[in-house]
Amino acid sequence: MVVTTAGHQNIPPRSEYPSRNHPTRYLFSTERGRVLNEYQLVYITRGRGQFVSAHQKECEIKEGDMFLLFPGEWHNYRPSPQTGWYESWIGFTGPDIEKRVAARFFSREKAVFNVGIHEQIYNLYHWATTIAQQQAAGHQQMLAGIANLLLGFAYGEDRQVSFRDKHIDSQISKAKILMQESIEQNLSGKAVAQQIGMGYSWFRRIFKEYTGFSPNQYMQELKISKAKELLTNSDLNCQQIAYIVGFETPSYFNIVFKKKVGSTPSQYRDFTQGSRLLPQNELSSPDIEEPAQSQSGQ
Repeated sequence: MVVTTAGHQNIPPRSEYPSRNHPTRYLFSTERGRVLNEYQLVYITRGRGQFVSAHQKECEIKEGDMFLLFPGEWHNYRPSPQTGWYESWIGFTGPDIEKRVAARFFSREKAVFNVGIHEQIYNLYHWATTIAQQQAAGHQQMLAGIANLLLGFAYGEDRQVSFRDKHIDSQISKAKILMQESIEQNLSGKAVAQQIGMGYSWFRRIFKEYTGFSPNQYMQELKISKAKELLTNSDLNCQQIAYIVGFETPSYFNIVFKKKVGSTPSQYRDFTQGSRLLPQNELSSPDIEEPAQSQSGQ
């Protein structure tokens, strides 16, 4: 399998589609549709819209849906002007996917998959975008692995939808994605609950059962994880990083970072660069999964 493209973008309500940030070689008219010479798997995590293809009648696409575009197959899709949507995509070709189609694991007659909102799927798309942009050694092998895993999610999760209630899972995953996308905005737990349509008391209780953190604690953990990433992989100074991850002042950032990590941001950067040993606190401090980078596709 060869991955040809990976990316993601937010389409606000009442905005043009495709947007000007859409990859140039994939631009199309929503009045005429298009035909690709590759497969693409598209995932919608916010909003709703429509999809139609030569073999599938026009249908509604909602958050938590994936749809598979087939090479040589006319198709068309667009977000609703009232809601817009957030889309992620990955494109690929090769004998591996052709064998799956030949074996009827995937067919043109069923191109839409209801997988629900999953943080793991969302992060895989963002990881693929980062790998595609960096073009490091072995990037195609890594991208092929991600594409295969995403196809597995599309096939497996869609078939489980009738066996369990995914509503709470989807709501919590949606909340976690909103938090990842809003690190610098200091989005409160109450604001997150409002955006996913849940009462705050119920949301706070369920969120803590799922994650082990209150919504506000989880947001702070995301900020610290993002700060660690920037301290390790960028040349930004500590003051710049403090503002990027949403702290009001660098001094408050230092206080919170040291409390959570056991060292100041500067000491942590020295440690990651091999200049000194980190205090023992860091070895036992709790951590959560690193949030994905928000970058546009190649």
